[in-house]
Amino acid sequence: MNVTRAMGAAMRRIHVGNALSAFGLGFTVPYLYVYVAQVRGLGAMTAGLVLAVFAVAALMVLPLAGRAIVRRGPLPVLVAALVTAAVGALSLGLAGNAPAVLGAAALLGAGQAVMQPALATMIVDCSSAETRSRAFATQFFLQNLGLGVGGLIGGHLVDTTRVSSFTLLFAIEAAMFLLLVVVMSTVRTPHSPRIADAPASAAKGKGSWKQLLENRAMVQLSVLGFVLFFACYGQFESGLSAYGVEAAGISTSALGTALAANTLMIVVAQFAVLRFVERRRRSRVIAGVGLIWAVAWVVAGYAGLGHGSQEMATAAFVSTYALFGLGEAMLSPTVAPLVADLAPSGMAGQYNSAFALVKQLALAVGPAVGGPLAASLPAPYIVTFLLFSLGISVLAIRLGKRLTTAQDQPWLARTKVVARGGATTESVSA
Repeated sequence: MNVTRAMGAAMRRIHVGNALSAFGLGFTVPYLYVYVAQVRGLGAMTAGLVLAVFAVAALMVLPLAGRAIVRRGPLPVLVAALVTAAVGALSLGLAGNAPAVLGAAALLGAGQAVMQPALATMIVDCSSAETRSRAFATQFFLQNLGLGVGGLIGGHLVDTTRVSSFTLLFAIEAAMFLLLVVVMSTVRTPHSPRIADAPASAAKGKGSWKQLLENRAMVQLSVLGFVLFFACYGQFESGLSAYGVEAAGISTSALGTALAANTLMIVVAQFAVLRFVERRRRSRVIAGVGLIWAVAWVVAGYAGLGHGSQEMATAAFVSTYALFGLGEAMLSPTVAPLVADLAPSGMAGQYNSAFALVKQLALAVGPAVGGPLAASLPAPYIVTFLLFSLGISVLAIRLGKRLTTAQDQPWLARTKVVARGGATTESVSA
């Protein structure tokens, strides 16, 4: 009972931290391009370089973050990431020239990238096989809610004629990160129980990329993850939006409505979807997401290539984003817990960092491929990503054949829970 209460108390603080970080990011992310290109007068090229620096910084630090989490624990790594991000955010709000803006973006991007696997590892340490799906679903819900609320408030604070209004936004973002340092410093992570079929324990500090690459199930999940992020998140702000504007004639206000529909679907559907997926095979849930997204691409095809009215095209385009949101709500309690269950004891940080690296690669490649293709060849663009979505289903079914029962159907492992760190099954469930 003491272990359970400690885990619950720690988890509540972690969820508060997730909401705070998302709230801070929501203040600045939607307005970063406008700030650099127009408000600071540095031009579209510099603004594009800032977005590229975010991706490059993440790709540079994530291979190191996993080993640091394994050796030092997630909390010290998270605190270092938060301080780095706070310095980067404040510097970005004060930067007046291109070198300063790019340097600040590198700090902010590196800090943001490391936060993800560190927080995910803390969630793993404070959850059991039975509660992990709900914990990650709650994290995803709070992230989207925080981003939405932060973006809404930030939109009412910014004024493109006043640099000081943007400086205020970045200062608020930095303050959120520092407040999160205070909140996270109070977290005491207990040792979470392990399931009987989990991989054997690895000696602390001995984790390596070679060991991870020898885990065939993790390699297959990483390939699947790349396709997931490439075919969905990697298209939101580039390919799909370019397709909507160029092929479907969608207005910028309708594009904003579509993004809002995506967030609203996640916020409204998350816990209803959780009840549906908790007792189903994880591999089958992911395969179902591929089918839902395939339907989303068909609807998007109608929006831009059909011959309906502009109102019908707009409705179809908004529906596309809503269907993507439904798939995201199904993935949040499925993929991240699966990464945790594939990791040997003590290696969750390395596995979370590796999967975050895969996500960043997909987010870097996705816009570079999707944007030009959507703008110039809308029909091949739709067909390409329709096939990618169907590929998700195929890869998920193949992955399911390599997973153990405990990894694919964790609810069946209730009676096989063993405690990490020497505690008995009875002491965990007492």
